[in-house]
Amino acid sequence: MIWKWLGAVLLLPVQLVCLVVKAAVCAVLPPKLRDLAGDSVLVTGGGRGIDRHLAFDSNKRFLLQIILWGRTEKCLKETTEEIRMMGTECHYFICDVGNREEVYRQAKAVREKVIVTSHLLFLQVGDITILVNNAAVVHGKSLMDSDDDALLKSQHINTLGQFWKMAKQQDNQMLELQNGHIVCLNSVLALSAIPGAIDYCTSKASSFAFMESLTLGLLDCPGVNATTVLPFHTSTEMFQGMRIRFPNLFPPLKPETVARRTVEAVQMNQAFLLLPWTMHVLVILKSILPQAALEEIHKFSGSYTCMNTFKGRT
Repeated sequence: MIWKWLGAVLLLPVQLVCLVVKAAVCAVLPPKLRDLAGDSVLVTGGGRGIDRHLAFDSNKRFLLQIILWGRTEKCLKETTEEIRMMGTECHYFICDVGNREEVYRQAKAVREKVIVTSHLLFLQVGDITILVNNAAVVHGKSLMDSDDDALLKSQHINTLGQFWKMAKQQDNQMLELQNGHIVCLNSVLALSAIPGAIDYCTSKASSFAFMESLTLGLLDCPGVNATTVLPFHTSTEMFQGMRIRFPNLFPPLKPETVARRTVEAVQMNQAFLLLPWTMHVLVILKSILPQAALEEIHKFSGSYTCMNTFKGRT
């Protein structure tokens, strides 16, 4: 027994070095991308923002079909019609991911492959092989200014909705098929919070922990993988009015860029993606600097007061 334990201890550093070298080589050489042709994707919040662009970018990869979930029918309908004009089958369904029973009902319908729309049309849908979670809300208020309902809404939509969609429904289907990919559009605020968005930062941190645990839990599940995307401030209406001190040095990301990089991360089976790459420096600094130094960085960069001008969508 002691020799087996000693062998495992000696083998671990060798394995780690090999994996680091492999990752470095993959970062330099063009990786082999997964072919998404024939996949069916379900996108929550797919009627606007990043997921709208994500649906368009995914459409270019010859997907079998795209299903959109969201709360605003006008946006969903416009996105669906544009995708259909590009030649891909696309359907939308009104679903508030913060409503557990509503999610269960829609997920059950997708699992049974027949959905009844609001127009009483029966649609045949295929097995969902890619699930993209992006539906989110932000209220942009401090803890003292936030009301209970707003705080609960953030947690239900940004975090608990993932439990209801994946752990209870889609995840089981993918495990049965041994084919699937779960994607979470998170935020760098999950790793480095800011004042004035306490509901959003808290829910995104919970979402990140959920995905981190899920990713490790899928190690023994062949064919099913997960990707968590953590982008910097993105120029969508969600965080409209948010201002940092040096916008030229840290420009907001374009939603189409986040969408493209997300699809590429899925094709490369990348577990975690920070956008832009400079966010890795932020994570390292947070790990080694004292809290007082981090506070000075927040003040210098303007992130300490960036939500003072917030007027985005809630």
